[in-house]
Amino acid sequence: MNILGISAHYHDSAATLVRDGKIIAAAQEERFSRKKHDERFPVNAIRYCLAEGGVGPDQLDAVAFYDKPVSKFARICETYFSIAPKGLQSYMMALPIWLKQKLWIPLEIEKFFDEAGFKRQPQLFFPEHHESHAASAFFPSPFQSAAVLTLDGVGEWATSTIGHGRGGELTILKEMRFPHSLGLLYSAFTYFTGFRVNSGEYKLMGLAPYGEPTYVDRIKDNLLDLKADGSFRLNMDYFGYLDGLTMTNDKFAQLFDGPARKSESELSKREMDLARSIQVVTEDIVLRMARAARELTGEKNLCLAGGVALNCVANGVLLRAKIFENLWIQPAAGDAGGALGAALAVWHMAQKQPRTADGVHDQMQGSYLGPNFDGAVGEFLKAKGYPAEHLADPLPRAARIAQIIDEQNVIGVVQGRMEFGPRALGNRSIIGDARSPEMQSKMNLKIKYRESFRPFAPSCLVERVGDYFEMDVPSPYMLLVAQVRKERCKGLEDVGKLPIRERINQVRSDIPAITHVDYSARVQTVNPDTNPDYYNIIKAFEARTGYGVIINTSFNVRGEPIVCTPEDAYRCFMRTEMDYLVLGEYILDKKQQPPWQEKANWRQDYVLD
Repeated sequence: MNILGISAHYHDSAATLVRDGKIIAAAQEERFSRKKHDERFPVNAIRYCLAEGGVGPDQLDAVAFYDKPVSKFARICETYFSIAPKGLQSYMMALPIWLKQKLWIPLEIEKFFDEAGFKRQPQLFFPEHHESHAASAFFPSPFQSAAVLTLDGVGEWATSTIGHGRGGELTILKEMRFPHSLGLLYSAFTYFTGFRVNSGEYKLMGLAPYGEPTYVDRIKDNLLDLKADGSFRLNMDYFGYLDGLTMTNDKFAQLFDGPARKSESELSKREMDLARSIQVVTEDIVLRMARAARELTGEKNLCLAGGVALNCVANGVLLRAKIFENLWIQPAAGDAGGALGAALAVWHMAQKQPRTADGVHDQMQGSYLGPNFDGAVGEFLKAKGYPAEHLADPLPRAARIAQIIDEQNVIGVVQGRMEFGPRALGNRSIIGDARSPEMQSKMNLKIKYRESFRPFAPSCLVERVGDYFEMDVPSPYMLLVAQVRKERCKGLEDVGKLPIRERINQVRSDIPAITHVDYSARVQTVNPDTNPDYYNIIKAFEARTGYGVIINTSFNVRGEPIVCTPEDAYRCFMRTEMDYLVLGEYILDKKQQPPWQEKANWRQDYVLD
């Protein structure tokens, strides 16, 4: 049975294909359209998934959309009616897109398949939003049974849920409802500190270690009524997302010492302290909800999904709290992953199909579920006339790449299947030497064109993770933050004393390029079973230098989605100060490439986030 999962019309639209419970393909629309966080109906992602699975016009059995549009519209109408006449402008802005597009998802799906020449229309399913999140968390997990926690902005009405998964069954036991939302609370601070909602939350999390939690009491005393089980009610007097066009209002600004920071302006100590404070509050809420989930289900395993589950700092705190023995987080935890959850919900819950789990291995295949262009690279390079070194044997190729890294070069890598989710995990990555004290600044300012304070993640051999970090479990999806081992750290007594610019460039450990200002790192462990090519690179680097860890950041520049094709990669390579490009079996040296013709204002094409 072929089931297509779709998420669309909010942000990060995506498509997935599930066949008899196995994940065949998954990808976000932005990777094909080149529009970051593309929310449009995922035409290109659908076409890819069907082609990857070899699904013909009469072979698609079902389509699952990741939420219930009519229920969501009813919530929006009820909310506006309850606060009328306030919010009229916001309502009038939202209404046309619902009436013209979002209410007509079934017709949009039918039209797509009609135009694609499908002989019969697949059956349509509409799981609830948080049901899709929960299914994406539990069904691909390694666990036969587990508690399931979902946290995001809002679905139809739910903003957070506690569920219980067992075998092929999944039950939502408890939910928190709009407008009381941890995701929206965190997004309010994202907005107030000058970052873009739904994309800048990573920046707020990265900024937090520079600040002090001076606003925690002010947040708890004024903004929310927090209960022991993690549920809370927000004081809506301080927020603007119900009756205005902004996340926060003037009363919020008065509470936090002045107006919201303007985007791109200088960051002050206030923004750093606000970031740290809301991060501390978020961690407290997540821990309380996790304890409630443990008590409610009696399970020793926990699965997480929803946008808040991408807060890897909170995930690390949750792991170390030992509330649960085992933790598994959906790598595409946001709305893109809802497409996968919707398809799996149909297979297991609607079709009543069983599942098996061995307690160790998940079903995500390393999240390498996108297209693979390795076989087309040779023809691409030949057609374009781009010179390259061809190394077909993986071990000599890995040794050559390790040499290039050791020589302090920055390398873009496109190999194998593209990752599903927001993280690059070695197949669409920019890599470099974690030992270099200059590499973080170089990558941020000359390669990524982004804020200098943002940290980079390490990719580490799975068997070596305990040698570098205070962590004793794998972290294959870069969703856990751990401390760098103390014996590797330097200048611990100076934490917080230096100005931000000096702290950024401080050598904090013997792997300074991936050591954040609080001596933490967002760790990816690399396993030879799921990605042998990437593992071989790091293994060769270890053989050469004694260090089984390198820098890994996503292959893109600010405002652009992660690259998908060799052409995307080459364009990004030539537009930046990257030194080398790996395309499958080929290695390209920047110095040998023909002059790149580019319009002077190319960066204006991108929406800076």
